Amino acid sequence: MKAFVFPGQGAQFVGMGKDLYDNNATARELFEKANEILGFRITDLMFNGTEDDLKQTKVTQPAVFLHSVILAKTLGEEFTPDMVAGHSLGELSALTAAGALSFEDGLRLVAARASAMQKACEAQPSTMAAIIALPDEKVEEVCAATPGTVVAANYNCPGQIVISGEIEAIGAACEALKAAGAKRALPLKVGGAFHSPLMEPARAELAEAIEATEFHTPVCPVYQNVDALPHTDPAEIKANLVAQLTAPVRWTQSVRAMVADGATDFTELGPGKVLQGLVSKIHPAATVAGRQ
Repeated sequence: MKAFVFPGQGAQFVGMGKDLYDNNATARELFEKANEILGFRITDLMFNGTEDDLKQTKVTQPAVFLHSVILAKTLGEEFTPDMVAGHSLGELSALTAAGALSFEDGLRLVAARASAMQKACEAQPSTMAAIIALPDEKVEEVCAATPGTVVAANYNCPGQIVISGEIEAIGAACEALKAAGAKRALPLKVGGAFHSPLMEPARAELAEAIEATEFHTPVCPVYQNVDALPHTDPAEIKANLVAQLTAPVRWTQSVRAMVADGATDFTELGPGKVLQGLVSKIHPAATVAGRQ
């Protein structure tokens, strides 16, 4: 069975989507529609901007979404998913590609999400760190024992977890995790503590936008980050999407669930190759490919 997966923030690169724009009339039309909806020419930043331009959350999230979704829409019969999933922001790409959201509504929600997250980051300085080569349970245990707010945020693959929280708490947790045997505890260059309780103001703001948006039944099950389970019911999808901002991304568990439900072929749609690497580590027997 075919699974299509969609990357999140961090996969962006200068020049992303330019081939699509230059060589496909449908893609060009959708990119121009996106420029209108967003109120600025995001295509200029994607194709010819600087890395710093692309790192701004309000640019990064729509850019990654547009690259992934427009690519899916240009594949025609090649895009016939039995199941889909997306990592963090990529969940909105997956939902839009699978027909749960219209292109316009998906993009508006991404823009609303980016804005809400940016505000939450500015309200309280916070950060994230990648922890390498420790069991999930040990990372959770150390986070729970560390004073302040610090939680496991992204279960990326066995031996790779990202933690999220207050700057001091992240520093203390990193030291404790290294002492507990982590090979590395690397602070990440991110705007704030995504997928942690510190995103509560953003969750509340995004909940309003999601409630006001019409969701449809997708063409296939969408494995959502919060519970790693397949969903097709629009009401459940909405609730999970709201919860996602303050809950961890259960990527390891999502891929395992997809494999258990019959997925053998995984194709990553959008910038970068991060998810291809993660899927290969989670399930080495899977056939993994990417399209950009």
